Formats: sequence, structure tokens, C-alpha cells
Amino acid sequence: MGDLVSLVRCKSPDEIKNMIYKALDLINYSHDNSVRSVVIKPNLCYYWDASTGYTTDPRVVSGIIDWVRGRFGENTDIKIAEADASAMRTNLAFLILGYKKMAKEKGVELKNISDDQGLVEKVTVNKREIEFKVPQFLKEADLFINVPKLKIMRITRITCAMKNIFGCISTPRKVVYHPHLNEAIVGINKVLKPHLTLVDGLVGLGRYPVKLDLIMASRDAFSMDWIASDIMGYNPSTLDFLKIARKEKVGNPDGIRTVGEKPDEFRKKFPKASSLPTEYLWSLEIGLLKTYSRILGDIIPPFIQE
Repeated sequence: MGDLVSLVRCKSPDEIKNMIYKALDLINYSHDNSVRSVVIKPNLCYYWDASTGYTTDPRVVSGIIDWVRGRFGENTDIKIAEADASAMRTNLAFLILGYKKMAKEKGVELKNISDDQGLVEKVTVNKREIEFKVPQFLKEADLFINVPKLKIMRITRITCAMKNIFGCISTPRKVVYHPHLNEAIVGINKVLKPHLTLVDGLVGLGRYPVKLDLIMASRDAFSMDWIASDIMGYNPSTLDFLKIARKEKVGNPDGIRTVGEKPDEFRKKFPKASSLPTEYLWSLEIGLLKTYSRILGDIIPPFIQE
């Protein structure tokens, strides 16, 4: 059965911490008080600042750290973890996006998932066997917190809770999974099951970034994506990875309920994807980026130049 998904409005940066507490209270979140190790997985897909809507705001992660320590004690071991990607190196992202500074202030550890070779995990999705390398520390954490963004994506149409777990694979060049990305997203969510998902929707990313002032919370990544996709203008029952997740019994939409603010208020504000074919838009974006690079001499992601 589906789970509760809370939506709270955060009107100013000073409210972030309190709104995280409120979002968790609304879903009646509880966990074993013996929690000693916590892993927080933000979405740091590239070096773009949180104001662009691409990456998780370090202020949200900071608020989660405060909640963890208030709930489980000051001595709780907390790691912020992210993996390298085809065009992103985690250690640089930590520095550029403000995580290194925040981690030092909070006294928490930054962990590059790709530095850990991990254990090989094999799962079958849609009769396809898929292999992942997954660090053991993610599976052994007493509390694993998923902190994705609210964004549209060319291939899967949305990227939020379940897609952020895809970023936990140790292998940097995750492009190898793209020919069967929907199955891979479901597969890694069979292997890794976060105890809690908190969405940074302060800035949402549709056709362009928009200030949504939204924090969301749920125990269940599938339930979160079901509501998130609706906010972003999609019928969740039509998204391939959610259809596969239902078939594979990774999630169930029956019984999903929202509490707090109404999704309609954020749906109206979210800049929906263009009706133009995504392949055309992708080609246009690449062309504009290359032109930008030639004129200004700025860098563009390596995968675009390949």
C-alpha cells in the first residue's frame, strides 16, 4: 500500500529547518531511537548551484542534520554521500556547491560513493538481469535519508526520489545503464531502500527553474514519485519506471495520501515540459551550449562534446 506524502510551504530560508520538522511530523515519522549511523544522499548531478533547481540545497541537508541530532543525539555518525557521474566529480561538487563548508561547520563526513568499490548486486527487472556495484555502508546505515530534487528529465520525464537512488551506484559512468534506464532505476530501488525521503522543492526545475518554496516528506520513494510527477504535470500511471515498479512490486499507488498543503497549488506554478519533441529540444540545447562555449570560452559538460 502507498504511504503518506507531506507537503509544506517554506516562505523564507530561515524557515527551512522548521519546515523539515513539520514535514516529518505530518507523516508521523518514527524510527528506532538506537540510530547510530546516518547516511544522507543529496542530488549533486553537476556543478550548478541549488538556485538553478539542479542540485539539492545544502541548507536543506543542514536542517536534516539538525533534526537527526535533535532526535538521535549529538554523537550520531552522519555521512553525506554522493557518487561520481559521467561528467561530474563528487569531490569537486562538494567544494563548489557549498557542502564542504557546511560539513565542516556541522562536523559531518563527506563520502564519495565511487571511492568504495562496493559489492556486486544482481537483480532481475522485466526479465532483464542487471548488475550494480553498491557500497556496503549504504546498506548498513541505521537510517538512510534520500534528499532528491523536483525536476523533469529528458529520458524518464521526471527525476526525483527513485532516480536519486540510481545515483548511489558506485560506477561513475552510469550512462551504460541508459539503454534500459527505467529498469535500472527500479532495480537499484530493489537493492537500496531509503528509510526516509525528503524532497528539496525550494526551487523546482521544469522548462525553467521556478521558486516553489516546497519541502516534501515520505517514508516511501515510490509514493513520493507518484505525487511529485503529478505536481510536475504528468499522469504518474503513464511513466514507464513507475509502471515497471508497480509490476515488480517495488511500489503501490493504492492508499497514497497527501497531507499539509494541496498539490494543486504547486502544480499550477510548476513550469510544465514543452509539448515539442524531447529529442528536438535536446539537440537544440546542445547546439546552444556549444555556441555559448565557443563565444565565451566557458566549459560545457564532457558528455556533450563526445
